[in-house]
Amino acid sequence: MTRTDYHSAGHANVSNLLSYLLYKSISFRYNSQLTETKGGESSSSSSSSSSSSSSSMAYLSSSLIKPISQYSLTSNDPQFHGSLLYVTNTNTNTNTNTKPNLPFSRHGSSSFLFNEMTIFRRWRCSNQNEPIVDNNNNNNNNNNNNNNTSVTFDDVPVLSCSQAIERLRTNQQSWKGKQHYLAMYSSVFRGITTDSAAMVIPMDDHMVHRGHGVFDTAAIIHGHLYELDQHLDRILRSASMAKIAPPFDRETIRNILIKTVGASKCSNGSLRYWLSAGPGDFNLSSSGCRQSALYAIVIQDSSTFSSKGVKVITSSIPIKHPQFATVKSVNYLQNVLSKMEAEESSGCAFAAIWLDTDGFVAEGPNMNVAFVTKENELVMPQFDKILSGCTAKRVLTLADKLLEDGKLTGVTVRNVTVEEGKEASEMMLIGSGTLVRPVLQWDEQIISDGKEGPIAQTLLDLLLEDMKSGPPTVRVRVPY
Repeated sequence: MTRTDYHSAGHANVSNLLSYLLYKSISFRYNSQLTETKGGESSSSSSSSSSSSSSSMAYLSSSLIKPISQYSLTSNDPQFHGSLLYVTNTNTNTNTNTKPNLPFSRHGSSSFLFNEMTIFRRWRCSNQNEPIVDNNNNNNNNNNNNNNTSVTFDDVPVLSCSQAIERLRTNQQSWKGKQHYLAMYSSVFRGITTDSAAMVIPMDDHMVHRGHGVFDTAAIIHGHLYELDQHLDRILRSASMAKIAPPFDRETIRNILIKTVGASKCSNGSLRYWLSAGPGDFNLSSSGCRQSALYAIVIQDSSTFSSKGVKVITSSIPIKHPQFATVKSVNYLQNVLSKMEAEESSGCAFAAIWLDTDGFVAEGPNMNVAFVTKENELVMPQFDKILSGCTAKRVLTLADKLLEDGKLTGVTVRNVTVEEGKEASEMMLIGSGTLVRPVLQWDEQIISDGKEGPIAQTLLDLLLEDMKSGPPTVRVRVPY
């Protein structure tokens, strides 16, 4: 049936007219040529098509009082790419011959509620013939994390800026997480805010929709930023590798970060900051971005620190190519999946360890790995294929004291095999978030006697002391 035929049929009587208005009101458009298809069978004449379409619209208007459980969406073509959907009544108590399929065009991913009938629209892949929306019999199989709650038009108001900000503030206050955001700087609005509702970034920032951004973190300990300059050097190096020209010079960025922490009044927490290609458009290239952007946020975390030994597994998630692994970018999907893999494993491991393409030990999802050999040598994988950890490098420096005390026979950065790692006297994870965390088990292999080792504990003590009272090269005082 053509679009003209549809309009003619739609005005044939009041029922059809109401159906037509309903079609228009839910923002669906007809395809230029609609076919009445089900199970691979299609109408062979335009007259039968027109008749079928007319009955379809009359049926739609008369069936609005039926509950949503009687409807599902299906595809009419095994090669369907999402352009044509059917609303199909799934009530088995009704004669299916009187319930024609109702074809619609899909404009996006959403759901609409009219009286008691809900029409869902969803993206889907080709070669999928199953209903897009499960009926009530399958609702129990839905993932608990996917809330398919129907939304009425009344639930989606057009808000003013002040109304949107107020809703953001209410949403923030209703969430009782362990992290609190005390201050944020944005080069977009060129200032610092302590209102968490205003701690947002533009959707057209290429860091948001293209992952074109880098970041870093510095700990705030007793009113001092720990290793700020070391982390700042790394983010600038990452930005250069990501072809992001910072909006300010190094000293200006440094001063902004310190001032942001000062405005937060936070004496113990963390500072995370980003350099982005900036806002501008939704294209792939950043050539249309107005200017690169700097964002920084001060986080106060109420989580309790633990030095208890943990279990790790070998990750099955592919490791990043060295060109990207050595850049601290916001592209952390592989890291996230690796962490989730560990948490979902038998025994709920703390982290999953990556191996490089040559089979040597590489790193964890957000921490470095170190070992103490049976000869009391502290060894750490080389940084040429993985992220150069600031905390890991500091630990290597602090380990010199253990050399002086005779507790270690050497401190080396080299390739480490899996076999050597699993046979080590001690294994540990090192990072700005974990600090120094002993590993007691790797996969099915117990590390040594399965207890926290003395070297890991000593290195942790040295690191904590360095964070509290280290030299000015690693501690920057924050003026509050």
